[in-house]
Amino acid sequence: MSRILIVDDEPDIITLISRYAEREGYEVVTAEDGSQAIDICRKEDFDLIVMDIMMPDTDGFTACKKIKEFKDIPVIMLSARGTEFDKLFGFEVGVDDYVTKPFSPRELMARIKAVINRSKTDVSENDSGIVNVGGMEIDTFGLTVTVDGTRNELTAKEYALLMFFVNNRGIVLTRDQILNEVWGYDSFGVDRTVDWQIKLLRSKLGSCRDCIKTVRGVGYKFEV
Repeated sequence: MSRILIVDDEPDIITLISRYAEREGYEVVTAEDGSQAIDICRKEDFDLIVMDIMMPDTDGFTACKKIKEFKDIPVIMLSARGTEFDKLFGFEVGVDDYVTKPFSPRELMARIKAVINRSKTDVSENDSGIVNVGGMEIDTFGLTVTVDGTRNELTAKEYALLMFFVNNRGIVLTRDQILNEVWGYDSFGVDRTVDWQIKLLRSKLGSCRDCIKTVRGVGYKFEV
């Protein structure tokens, strides 16, 4: 049984998510703020954290960053704010997905399932050593990419996205295809998750950033 930590300072939100998660067969633990979540994660292991951003004492971004320092637990961030800056910053600190309030509980459950399944798959994918392509050296063990002598660490999601492009180089990929493969779910309405994550990934590819080409009206293509 997968274990989920739900972190939110709103009791109604915790109750809502807990009910749906327990119906899906997840074991649920709750926390009221970021500091409590950090303490719990030091003592217990989880398959996923669902965490609000705006909380008293320690906000979600700070809590996520601190937790990632000692445990690699996937995080889905909840927020009433849906700005591009918030989402980009979330991905930078290691957030795996981002859901804007108000949200559909069924959509959230789909994303929870997808992130948990994907995180379990990611571990088995890191067995191929060093991958050299288009001037990049990708370390699949250390989750780093080296370009022109500069090494950048990749988040698990950035690594999965980059390897999906590498394994499908020369092929035009739609946003829905990328969402389905890398995040594990189909698009729910207007979702720019792919665009934001690619923007972050490009920033780590240096002179190779143009290997990921935008195909207007369709999606993206990886060319070397």
